[in-house]
Amino acid sequence: MNKKTGILFLVLIVPVFVYLGLKTFGTNHFSLPRYVPAIDSTTGEIKMAKRLNPRWNEAEMDTVFQTIPSFTLLDETGKPFDSNNLKGKIYVTSFFFTRCGTICPKISSQVSRVQDTFHEDPEVKLLSISVDPKYDQPEKLAAYAKRFDANKGQWHFLTGEKKVIYPLVLQGFHVPLADASEYDAAIKNPDETFIHSERLVLVDKEGIIRGFYDGTDKKEVDRLLVEIKVLKSIYSNE
Repeated sequence: MNKKTGILFLVLIVPVFVYLGLKTFGTNHFSLPRYVPAIDSTTGEIKMAKRLNPRWNEAEMDTVFQTIPSFTLLDETGKPFDSNNLKGKIYVTSFFFTRCGTICPKISSQVSRVQDTFHEDPEVKLLSISVDPKYDQPEKLAAYAKRFDANKGQWHFLTGEKKVIYPLVLQGFHVPLADASEYDAAIKNPDETFIHSERLVLVDKEGIIRGFYDGTDKKEVDRLLVEIKVLKSIYSNE
């Protein structure tokens, strides 16, 4: 084999072996953590359950994780939004209120980036839940959605009763939330009244939390974009 033939062989054959290697060994190696283990109320211990390990085709004990509880709220059109609409979907949830002049516009701008990346992707949904539901009626949400060019049917802005929203945010999505007016009636500035998290929460198709991200930090949202793609890849390879 002369030098030119050897070079031609490498140029033609090596990419084939690289492709075959990636095809054989380069799939199904991605993983994302699951958050918030379920706790047995009688023992105080983390719940465990048997699951089938598809790699070994054997049953093994695995941690049981909490899922987002079912809920029904109102969307920006004034229609009921049932969490059953999210079954089989990957979704990102943010928390805001329309009168917020500090971090909320920053968060919504970053959520808009997520929307642009997964434009009309039927697998990916976006939720923005108001923590000021008494003021944020559907017409307020509709104006806010228009401000950020929200895709109807993909990015949902939700409101409802405070007694439903606050436990859902605190105990379901596991992010902090408080209404300062409940303990200090002198507070009148909305930005000082509603103390909520800047976090975006990534939820998988089973309703399990897979990530928390600072919604005011571009690098954190870059990580979210990557991890949504990782999650989609995990599902496609199952």
